[in-house]
Amino acid sequence: MTPVVCLITDRARVPGGADGTVACVTWAARAGVQLVQVRERDLDGGPLTALVRRCVAAVRGTRTRVLVNDRLDVALAAGAHGVHLRADSMPAAKVRTLSPPGFLLGRSVHARDEALHAAAAGGLDYLLFGTVFATSSKPGRRPAGASAMAEVATAVSLPVLAVGGVTPDNVGEVAMAGSAGFAAIGVFATASEAALARSVAAATVAFVAASRR
Repeated sequence: MTPVVCLITDRARVPGGADGTVACVTWAARAGVQLVQVRERDLDGGPLTALVRRCVAAVRGTRTRVLVNDRLDVALAAGAHGVHLRADSMPAAKVRTLSPPGFLLGRSVHARDEALHAAAAGGLDYLLFGTVFATSSKPGRRPAGASAMAEVATAVSLPVLAVGGVTPDNVGEVAMAGSAGFAAIGVFATASEAALARSVAAATVAFVAASRR
């Protein structure tokens, strides 16, 4: 099974800041990454909208879709393809009534019961479960592990992506746990298009191999 791969942006970790982030989004689209989640929580609406517009322009003509973390207003203003909701965000069904047809909606969950509730409430296209492995993006947070990922993946019919410390070295574990794919920051935080492409390819190959076992 070919995984759904999601780049989560963090301009503080990318050489070149905002410009480097847009470059990484461009490279990710060329490498076949399906989703880009613009997650720049420190930016106000204006600068965030400008960045999202640049990301949307960067993926134009590809199959990559840009989602904005939690900010429906920014996503609509910037012409993004969807929104990724935090666990404590507004109900997805409410967002559906405010968004255009074909808008993608995902939500973060951290436990099986939370995933069941989110799926039952309706309106979502996918769930993002984590933190699966230890990661510097969530310092001090205890990783849930691949076994918890498996519990969530088998509990709901929605595709579930793994997030948190996922690398080409451990992505096979979430594949075997039933994940539909993975999201990451560190895998994509590079100053080289070639390095990004290699990381995506390596993770994809490892995921496919593990899912066939």
